Amino acid sequence: MTFLQDLTASLGRLTGERRATIDTPTAAPSPLRPIDLTDDAVVAEVLDLAVRAGEVLLASGTSAIDTAAQIEYIAATYGLARCDVDVTYNSITISAHRGPTRPPSTTMRIVRYRSMDYARLAAVDRLIRGVRRHMIPPWKALATLESITTAPHPYNRWTATLAWSGMAASVGVLVGGGLLVAVVSFLTTMVIDRLGRVLNRAGLPFFFQQFVGGFVAATPAITLFNFQDQLNISISPSLVIAAGVTVLLSGLSLVGSVQDAITGAPITASARFFEVLMMTGGIIGGVATSLKMAAIIGYDLPLISNSPPPDIAEVPTKVLAGAMASLFYGLACYAERRALTAAFFGGFAGALVYLLVQTLSTGPVIASAFAATVVGFAGGLMARRALIPPLIVAVAGITPLLPGYSLYRGLYAIINDQLLIGISALFAAFGIGVALAAGVTLGEWGARTLRRPRILARTEELLRPTLRRREEPRRPPVRRRRGPVELKKKVELRKKN
Repeated sequence: MTFLQDLTASLGRLTGERRATIDTPTAAPSPLRPIDLTDDAVVAEVLDLAVRAGEVLLASGTSAIDTAAQIEYIAATYGLARCDVDVTYNSITISAHRGPTRPPSTTMRIVRYRSMDYARLAAVDRLIRGVRRHMIPPWKALATLESITTAPHPYNRWTATLAWSGMAASVGVLVGGGLLVAVVSFLTTMVIDRLGRVLNRAGLPFFFQQFVGGFVAATPAITLFNFQDQLNISISPSLVIAAGVTVLLSGLSLVGSVQDAITGAPITASARFFEVLMMTGGIIGGVATSLKMAAIIGYDLPLISNSPPPDIAEVPTKVLAGAMASLFYGLACYAERRALTAAFFGGFAGALVYLLVQTLSTGPVIASAFAATVVGFAGGLMARRALIPPLIVAVAGITPLLPGYSLYRGLYAIINDQLLIGISALFAAFGIGVALAAGVTLGEWGARTLRRPRILARTEELLRPTLRRREEPRRPPVRRRRGPVELKKKVELRKKN
């Protein structure tokens, strides 16, 4: 009974009534202590705080619309209620109107990096919440933000490498592999990650890093398959390659690109989606090079057939594998401990729904859409307690479902002159990716709509915060007991009257 109570309490803390900061900026409240709008230095300080916080959000994969809303809300909290914010793929521009007699103040910042540090994202989320609730002075908030962005990762590099490897092993089990597939996927991904870090320090463009990763993901699987008789093993190379490709796909901003396209930021969506296509092309090129080299040498690979719907007996193992893959992804992205718990539950829900829908023979695209909607909805609910941004749960939850197997199947068919099968599989992979991102967006919208406070449902805006004097509880009157002298005086007074 105690375990059930603890589990219920934990879920209650994750799905509470408080709203995530990304859901709050419906309308900014009037500040209690607004800044002096005639002081250029203070106004510039506030705008710098807003764009630097937006830089962390945009670099972490947050959609352009949500990033702009957060920037506007930070500025409005200090009194800059009329701001025009323009967020593109790699730049943030904000212009604050200070009245009819003063010129507007404008600040621009270029986002030169892409971050996979979810601990930093959560820390900025807490800072924004502190700015709203406690009216932190701009100089102090800037100092806190500087310490957040310059702080080291909460885990060391080898922890992240082992997490990526653990994710690959879990994905290998999720797609139908056994212990050998999990071990080979683990070791292959470890090599990919460490080699990628060396190439990144050397300044090699990310496209070629993805190319090298795709080549490394395919080569060990092909080699083991052709020497399995001598090694007395049995292995499915397609599952190992699919696990490695899924890990390589997980670092791409697929969710952010589709969210931008759906929510009305087509320029940023086009840039992000083109980046996803280019990086995916690097993975395809690496895998294709490995397959061609194997064909030249004379190595054979088994034909890839359509995977049947999962057996109901395999569902518990695969669901656990999907949950662990999400947890390892969060760990690899340096998420905090409480975020890891939320990522585990998100991956568990997504894998469970995906496999159950798959048993109905609906196809991977529809199953992915249903699963991603559940993950987005669950992520929105878990963020209601303001523990973590919803993006962490959403991306971690759908990562095990990325179309690594369909991508490899289509590529293999094209290389073997099966153009119709190959193109169909590649379009299926594209459909799965879009379904995952669109489902997450729909689920998050549903969570925001469900958890809207009553005051927002009536007025569409937040009430202005007011200061109220705390009323002390009224004490009951104490009746004093009169002595004999007081009673005598009272009787004499009555006689006189």
